[in-house]
Amino acid sequence: MLKKPLIGLTLEQLRDITDSVGLRPFAAKQIASWLYVKRAKSISMMTDLPKEARQRLSDEYCIGLAEPKDAAVSADGTVKYLFEGVGGRDIEAVYIPDGERATLCVSSQAGCKMNCRFCMTGRHGFNGNLTANAIINQVLSIPQSRSLTNIVFMGMGEPLDNLQPVLNAIEILTAQWGLGWSPKRITVSSIGKLKELRTLLDTTKVHIAISLHNPFPAERADIMPVEKAYPLRDVISLLSNYDFSHQRRLSFEYIMWRDVNDSLRYAEALVRLIGRLDCRVNLIRFHAIPGSSLLPSTTAAMECFRDCLNDHGITATIRASRGEDIMAACGMLAGKSSQPEPAY
Repeated sequence: MLKKPLIGLTLEQLRDITDSVGLRPFAAKQIASWLYVKRAKSISMMTDLPKEARQRLSDEYCIGLAEPKDAAVSADGTVKYLFEGVGGRDIEAVYIPDGERATLCVSSQAGCKMNCRFCMTGRHGFNGNLTANAIINQVLSIPQSRSLTNIVFMGMGEPLDNLQPVLNAIEILTAQWGLGWSPKRITVSSIGKLKELRTLLDTTKVHIAISLHNPFPAERADIMPVEKAYPLRDVISLLSNYDFSHQRRLSFEYIMWRDVNDSLRYAEALVRLIGRLDCRVNLIRFHAIPGSSLLPSTTAAMECFRDCLNDHGITATIRASRGEDIMAACGMLAGKSSQPEPAY
């Protein structure tokens, strides 16, 4: 029988385990400390637990850390790590150093159901949800783990399509018994699944990033089929009920394509759509992917678009591309798959 991993379990879940092996409830915090603070490599290292309890734990459980299967290093210092996935498909996480800032872009699913036209992840379809263990393992198992300053849920998959494991991972990252991070160090990106977005907003204080990419509903639906199920106007209506003026930040991600969504007509429509929200817009250069006819906008077009938003009081910045030479930039994560490459 395969042993069950301890990494990825919340304090409440650890208490259920301590009960089952005859330990008092406070032992759950001891185990959590060994897992997330001391980074124990084995249950035998948990020396403040009775030897008999450690043995009972070892009979059914393991620490549950797994090192990356492979890594690719970009010329700009970005590192793409490959991890064991689910359903015959591996997953990828991207480490992005930038001065004193060190960000890890983590995956929440193997593949994706959203089928956005511009994203590599969904090209092979959806292979399965990641457990909280697989999510936290990406954070704890890279060599740069202890130097990380930020986590972004912007890797493979739609985080809100795998809500509970993502919430458990956020709890582990932010709880005092876990890694003890401030929620301000974590950003969750989403296409805007309404019910799940409301839950995320109500139960956490993490930053929110919404994939927008086009302010016109019909055009957005053409590149993002989820517009039909979760119209952007409904997402913005929900967001307008929350305060983003203090600790929590709201941003919109806007990938720019040449002669598709990069003219001032789109910038002005975007102002009308989100102008009343306290937010910022991240303008992202499109990274060409196989089989797509879409082209990246010119630098001049992106700067003109940015200046228009700024002139209307919306903070807009052009995000620097990182890791494009190793297929690690925005929209380029795919993972390995046992399925054939789709034809176009």
